[in-house]
Amino acid sequence: MMARRSLMVGFGGYLPDRIVTNDELAARLDTSDEWIRARTGIGQRHIAGPEDNAVSMATAAAAQALDYAGMPAADVGAIVVATSTPDQAFPATAVRVQAALGMRGGFGFDIAAACSGFVYALTVADSLIRTGQADSALVIGSEVYSRILDWSDRGTCVLFGDGAGAVLLKAGDAAQPAGVLSTHLHSDGTMGDLLYVDGAVGLREQSGFLRMQGRDVFRHAVAKLSSSVDEVLAANGMTHADVSWLVPHQANLRIIEAVARKLELPPERVVMTVDRHANTSAASIPLAMNEAVRDGRIRKGDLVLMEALGGGLTWGSALARL
Repeated sequence: MMARRSLMVGFGGYLPDRIVTNDELAARLDTSDEWIRARTGIGQRHIAGPEDNAVSMATAAAAQALDYAGMPAADVGAIVVATSTPDQAFPATAVRVQAALGMRGGFGFDIAAACSGFVYALTVADSLIRTGQADSALVIGSEVYSRILDWSDRGTCVLFGDGAGAVLLKAGDAAQPAGVLSTHLHSDGTMGDLLYVDGAVGLREQSGFLRMQGRDVFRHAVAKLSSSVDEVLAANGMTHADVSWLVPHQANLRIIEAVARKLELPPERVVMTVDRHANTSAASIPLAMNEAVRDGRIRKGDLVLMEALGGGLTWGSALARL
């Protein structure tokens, strides 16, 4: 078998219809549009309606990615869904999506790595393709954070939004320049209490709300994402100048700008959606990719660097050529 590489051949996204502005939040919280924008860069976010859930949003994003690639769902070999907000403890969101798409073959499973989830899922799907376990894979991030937020806590509830994004990978020849070049994952469980959800299926007495020590998360994010960026470039013998686009996890404008400065990338080469989407966790990178590919910014041959940090703490980077 030829040496294989994962080609990114399809892109899709889904955002709920309801948009909540900063002014709407300010009407019921001790905050303001100016306060939120100055600290985060966020102006609005999409919030799931009664008909939206992790499965429905993931399915919609996946269908778009398949349509973009012109591939029928029946031909997909694997589905890897990154989510911290599944509709059920089990079965996995991925197998629900498999059923919704009408797939009768292949396999699917979920990954929980918080905001780093898409980079983790991309790494796993890429490994499945490289080793021949699958010839194609849908990599999906789908999050409904609005349902785990304490809406009285202005330090967290203003930061997040809901949505789903998907990328379709297909096996290609590693001798060609396009495809996922490398991915790099890290975690440090000693910092798990900096960003976490207070409760789960096994801890019903807890609140089930997201909790965060924002300043500490910010400090670690800039340092760890910068080192992760250097790591993925060094692994591929490339420099900052080779990067066409930075597609970062959309958590905070100041974090994104700090990493872009590290890369010496001007703002016009950074895909930014945080102002309109807020932090959609594992969905943020594929949502941003979908937007930038479809509006023509990211083109065939471009070198794209993706990076994210999330609760765990988990972080990682990926480098791909379209």
